[in-house]
Amino acid sequence: MSKNATLVVMAAGMGSRFGGLKQMEPIARDGRVLLDFSVYDAKKAGFNKIVFVIKEAIKDDFINIVGKRIEKLIDVEYVYQELYKLPEGFSCPETREKPWGTAHAILCCKDAVKEPFAVVNADDFYGRTAFKAIYDELTNDSDDYCMAGFRLKNTLTENGTVARGVCVTKDGILESVTERTKINKECQFTEDDGKTWTSLSPDTLVSMNLWGFRPDIFSYIEKGFAEFLKDNINEAKKEYYLPSVVTELIENDIKRVKVIPAEDKWYGVTYKEDKPLVVAAIEEMVSKGLYD
Repeated sequence: MSKNATLVVMAAGMGSRFGGLKQMEPIARDGRVLLDFSVYDAKKAGFNKIVFVIKEAIKDDFINIVGKRIEKLIDVEYVYQELYKLPEGFSCPETREKPWGTAHAILCCKDAVKEPFAVVNADDFYGRTAFKAIYDELTNDSDDYCMAGFRLKNTLTENGTVARGVCVTKDGILESVTERTKINKECQFTEDDGKTWTSLSPDTLVSMNLWGFRPDIFSYIEKGFAEFLKDNINEAKKEYYLPSVVTELIENDIKRVKVIPAEDKWYGVTYKEDKPLVVAAIEEMVSKGLYD
């Protein structure tokens, strides 16, 4: 018998007019978007529940455009990431408009997720083998967390630079993740707006936000988020990011994070020029019978 595992999809960054957003543009001829294929792959891998993290203001639109289709395939629950959802003792400043970050998005799932779970972005295509590897890791008897480490060469675009979390590992265990915000198609990154470039190996493992957690992550996030708010609640642009939580747990020897190399090619529409390539890739996979 398969073990319970949930897929948490971070989708609160989507606006109310889906038709104008790249992540909601149809990729398949039947109108499906990248998210449909991620859910399909997750179900095939063994996940039996999806939790969508959205804003309550877009609930109706999201359900009509995406949710109703996915609800036919798998158990679905919706949770809402809102600015006012803060730990006891804190109130959101009236001037705050920016979301509190990806760690806050996961914290909003605390009451909906009681089993091991994976986390993904709504607008990325990760590949079936990556989901299967994460599911298998989450459903063993370990207390470790995990993440899929994609080869840098498989996550780039011909149409501009990308941001990636560059991983350092030892014996398959994550030691650090460093965000490089401008990596070009030659596997080089810059930190000075292109004045100088530093090369990375094409096989460097990078994080694409496919994480695997146990329910105890919620208590760590809750505590860390309160500390974050003490220092940053009035900083309008500061966000509490999931990799920051993971890094702190690693540095304090609280948790181990296994890095599972994923050989799948990542797909996403980072730039509008990326869409034809993504459409062609999905169409080829559908034609091969990988998707219904």
